[in-house]
Amino acid sequence: MKEVLRKEIIKDFAHAIRILEKRDAKDYEELKQLSNDTIEHVALYKDLDIISVTVLLYSLYKILLSIKPEDYKLVLHELILAKQNLEGREFGAYNGNIKRLFTIIQKCDTKVKEHLQDVMQASRIKKGTVLVDKGLSIGQAAGLMGLSNWDLQQYASKTQALSSHHETIPAKKRLTKALQLFGVAQ
Repeated sequence: MKEVLRKEIIKDFAHAIRILEKRDAKDYEELKQLSNDTIEHVALYKDLDIISVTVLLYSLYKILLSIKPEDYKLVLHELILAKQNLEGREFGAYNGNIKRLFTIIQKCDTKVKEHLQDVMQASRIKKGTVLVDKGLSIGQAAGLMGLSNWDLQQYASKTQALSSHHETIPAKKRLTKALQLFGVAQ
């Protein structure tokens, strides 16, 4: 595992542990925000370890309100162990923790595969928005990320991606250049 990913996962686990240890009404929203933040990591790193952690946190967010108290304690315990094992570079034990966490979650909610699809879709949308920020059109970015224009446009319209683009060449000059390219007389 790359060092930068190891540190990012440790940070994400520490945040999740802090949220779950408090056990108050804000947990659901805080875990949702953490899940959204980790989706950006999937778009950035495209690594299986970060994908599994993101799906894990997203799944925890989805089941948090319906999880039984004994399963809640098990999840918290396994998260703490996973973080400790990752800090100690005990990757075999860490992988065992992740496997047990997914087993607990699957016992509570059988929709983990759907959660993976949700995470991957959200990641593609966020990455597509970055491409729009870099100057690609919605259609080009959507095509590259395997999305529909509609999916990307819905998200991009809520960000600064569409409104932050400013043309540096005046419209009249661009029109003149386009007409020259196509050999149209003015």
